[in-house]
Amino acid sequence: MSVVIETVEHGSVAYKKGIRPGDVLKSINGSGINDVLDYQFYITDEKLDIVILRGGRERRVHIKKPEYEDIGLVFSTYLMDEQHTCRNKCIFCFIDQMPPGMRKSLYVKDDDERMSFLFGNYITLTNLREEDIQRIIKMHISPINISVHTTNPELRVRMMKNRFAGECLRYIDMFAAAGIKMNCQLVLCPGINDGEELRRTIEKLASLYPEVQSIAAVPVGLTAYRDGLEKIEPFNADTAKKVLDIINGYGDRFEKEYGVRLVYPADEFYVICGLDTPAYEYYGDFLQLENGVGMCTLLRHDFSEALSTAPKAVPDRKISIATGEASYKIIKHLVDMAQDKWHNLECRVYKIDNDFFGRSISVTGLICGQDLIKQLKDAELGECLLISDSMLDSENARFLDDATPPEVESALGVPVRAVPCNGGYELLSALIGEEI
Repeated sequence: MSVVIETVEHGSVAYKKGIRPGDVLKSINGSGINDVLDYQFYITDEKLDIVILRGGRERRVHIKKPEYEDIGLVFSTYLMDEQHTCRNKCIFCFIDQMPPGMRKSLYVKDDDERMSFLFGNYITLTNLREEDIQRIIKMHISPINISVHTTNPELRVRMMKNRFAGECLRYIDMFAAAGIKMNCQLVLCPGINDGEELRRTIEKLASLYPEVQSIAAVPVGLTAYRDGLEKIEPFNADTAKKVLDIINGYGDRFEKEYGVRLVYPADEFYVICGLDTPAYEYYGDFLQLENGVGMCTLLRHDFSEALSTAPKAVPDRKISIATGEASYKIIKHLVDMAQDKWHNLECRVYKIDNDFFGRSISVTGLICGQDLIKQLKDAELGECLLISDSMLDSENARFLDDATPPEVESALGVPVRAVPCNGGYELLSALIGEEI
């Protein structure tokens, strides 16, 4: 496959060598270019023999440059071809539980190994061919984020409804043997892959340490749109506590053996049990923060640090915050800390129930605009409403129900400001209206 060059950075080495937008990149040093990973890997050499097509005719360009330096080519997409989509029908798939009538992009099931390396997406391995495995090993693409769920081959086939889901677990061993670092995700379903199956999975993955550098367990998310799907029970305080006991038992053991806990539960398990999340030191390098592992603790830690360096006096301020049930307790605690320091700061924290997806969904990032409007239309919101930026699509700046912040502002009559979901300093700055 060849790819079209969209732009060439003015003044770059490629521009100086006469490469122009519209040229087709065919190969670098004899290797064909199929996507951005090929491109990034092969341009690291100091000497490049590039073949391009222009007007149907081949042209060779020779470039000498410092090692690893970019040459200035820009392509229309990171992938250069269509994104690889998922072949599985996982019993817990969130996309299969989406309400109808939403924008098409929300129904795309991504399972692309390139997106794992570029943007941290999780892959199931079922899309990979032997040549893909060899390319990852050759390029040493690391780390890779893998949705494992279970290391029991038969159970993995059942959970993912893909007959290849079990046999492709061997790719994890191949990556480990090649020194590829992996972050592993387990979506736990009560009575299915928790309990003894969870122990089996942890023990297998931990045997591959340090290549398996982290394991995160997250509770299954169940919406109100599960008609025709396999029945799965939600976690309750009892079943969630059993998961915490297993994970923390192994974590204590691994900390003694490896110096790291290695396996971590998502914050939601603590919320379900009504417990506080562990101390900052518990999470090590916070390798699975995007999985909701350690978010509450990191936010509490950074907010406390920001508060200790904040000014002694701030202007009078009356504002509000909207958050999901899972984050309500920690957000309320942080706001109380700020109000204890500044008695002229008044901030109301509102817990938003998720009526759009169903009230069993408690995470803040899945709150939609219509729920904000419905539940806050008569509330005292002050001079502005703060929300987490996790509620908004990073590309379109829209809520999942396609509402926009300006539409919510218009309905509620106050400005709406999105604050980074992991930003303790940013949250405190937004609370007092001053940069910390």
